[in-house]
Amino acid sequence: MPSISFQSVTKQYHSPRGPKGSTFAALDGVTLNIEQGEFFGLLGPNGAGKTTLISILAGLTRATSGHVAVLGADVQANYTQARKNLGVVPQELVFDPFFNVRETLRIQSGYFGVKGNEAWIDELLESLGLADKANANMRQLSGGMKRRVLVAQALVHKPPVIVLDEPTAGVDVELRQTLWQFIAKLNKQGSTVLLTTHYLEEAEALCHRVAMLKAGKIVALDSTSSLLKNASSNVLRFKLDAELPPELARQARITGRVVQFPANDAAAIEHYLAAVREAGLVAHDVEIRKADLEDVFLDVMTRSNTATGVAA
Repeated sequence: MPSISFQSVTKQYHSPRGPKGSTFAALDGVTLNIEQGEFFGLLGPNGAGKTTLISILAGLTRATSGHVAVLGADVQANYTQARKNLGVVPQELVFDPFFNVRETLRIQSGYFGVKGNEAWIDELLESLGLADKANANMRQLSGGMKRRVLVAQALVHKPPVIVLDEPTAGVDVELRQTLWQFIAKLNKQGSTVLLTTHYLEEAEALCHRVAMLKAGKIVALDSTSSLLKNASSNVLRFKLDAELPPELARQARITGRVVQFPANDAAAIEHYLAAVREAGLVAHDVEIRKADLEDVFLDVMTRSNTATGVAA
């Protein structure tokens, strides 16, 4: 039995800008099984449908059609059991300003009928770097500390399936390291983890398998290692102190001074370096590296959204 099962899930909304009665599909026939004990990554650009899919999983939104189950419990027909199986960390910083951190976790435990779990609450506080904030009011916490509390709330009833929707967005490096160490430990102990993130280096390091969404459809689905192995090329990377000519810039991935080109072979490398010299520019810190998950992601997202873009 899979931990999470999405079967032909669609979600349509009325289009406010289209003709009267017109709709658009936020999700279009998503079918996906996440096995027990997996650390699974769900990737896609803004508006791809990731949060909609998670909202349906958590029972916050109803699918227009299709079925979703958590450890066999349908999220609509058997909502109570499905919700007990889930621990969801949302994108938004939602908190009650009238309680301190420990009280917040006790109240969250009560929602699931859990009593006498002070030892687990203490472990959560310690593991997430919140021990010294246990008696602090939620209003007094920084954004990063509030994010830690959201993670603790999601885990307080010891769910077998953990859903992390952009958990490290806007937080510091220390929290990322603390969070991933703890979540990786839970995963090794058998918990299933579903992660959405825009930090693709995190997904590459943590996820066993990855699905990529584009316009509500799955356009890639494979193990992380297979996606990297099947990447079309290496990457030529260097720094410039001036802008590339437009015809070259269109072929490159540019981040500040860093320029990257796909490099299939030595001829491609020499071609790009020669073009840079001919433009009167000097390349600094030149290196060749293996394609990473960000390269794969950008490649998949630029393809046409057809069945030929799906890796089974």
